[in-house]
Amino acid sequence: MKNIIKRAILLSVGWLCVVLGVLGIFLPLLPTTPFLLLASACFMRGSPRLSRWLHQHPYFGPVLQNWHDNRAVSRTVKRRANITIVLSFSLSVYLVPLLWHKVMLMGMATLLLVWFNRLPVVDNSRFSNASVGNK
Repeated sequence: MKNIIKRAILLSVGWLCVVLGVLGIFLPLLPTTPFLLLASACFMRGSPRLSRWLHQHPYFGPVLQNWHDNRAVSRTVKRRANITIVLSFSLSVYLVPLLWHKVMLMGMATLLLVWFNRLPVVDNSRFSNASVGNK
């Protein structure tokens, strides 16, 4: 019974992340790749069939495979993610009224950008052409 509940939770979270990742293709401030990585992790533990489907998907699969094989992202993914991070945090800093919130957001953005830009880049035609729409 415990395994059934665990599997149901993993599949539910996985599908929620797929939906959010797909929405991220169209909504500029919602990232795609982190949600797909989380969906992949959930599906790998909850359903090998869904994990295969996600990894063989024509758009999402190459980005996920690149991450799982190399712990790297393509230049296209890195560029889009950097733009999205800067725009979303800039908007947040502009909107929050308190100075300490602004400082906290700028610190978080800095840490995120430093971490993300330290990720290795693996570029080849298989990964960079299929990363269209991913952030």
